[in-house]
Amino acid sequence: MEAPKPEPRIEKPDIAIKEPAKPRPKPEVKPKPEPRAQPRPEPARAKPREEEAQKRLREELAREQVAFALERERQQIREQLARDAAAASARGLEEYTARIRAKVRGNWILPPELKGNPEAVFNVVQLPSGEVLTVKLVRSSGVPAYDQAVERAILKSSPLPKPDRPELFSRELRLTFRPRD
Repeated sequence: MEAPKPEPRIEKPDIAIKEPAKPRPKPEVKPKPEPRAQPRPEPARAKPREEEAQKRLREELAREQVAFALERERQQIREQLARDAAAASARGLEEYTARIRAKVRGNWILPPELKGNPEAVFNVVQLPSGEVLTVKLVRSSGVPAYDQAVERAILKSSPLPKPDRPELFSRELRLTFRPRD
């Protein structure tokens, strides 16, 4: 048998080459057993925080109630103003038609045989200047002479009075006439 050959020896060079560092194995983290949750008494400071939160909630609720009451009051004021405006408009329109009726009455000549208080209704179409364009009998009084007398008086009253407020002007008017009113 032959003797084992000695392994050749390699001499190390003067410059050392660093080998990359091998990562160290991470130690395994074992989950810690969770201690059972034991009810802890609330700290003494929790009550003041709770009271502060309740106080803030009460204050916010009070502000909301005040805001709601103010909004409700504003709505009531708006509704009252709308009712007042509608009433004023109705009064203005009534005054306007009363002035027209008064002018027409000043121009009519009633028939002598007129009995009672018959009512005649007319539609009158006018220009913004008050000039009468057409007069149409809508509902007769039952006395043709009275109806004709009122129609002539309306035409003779042209131009009709203008309303005090321009927004009350209406191109078409429905006018009711009774001789004794």
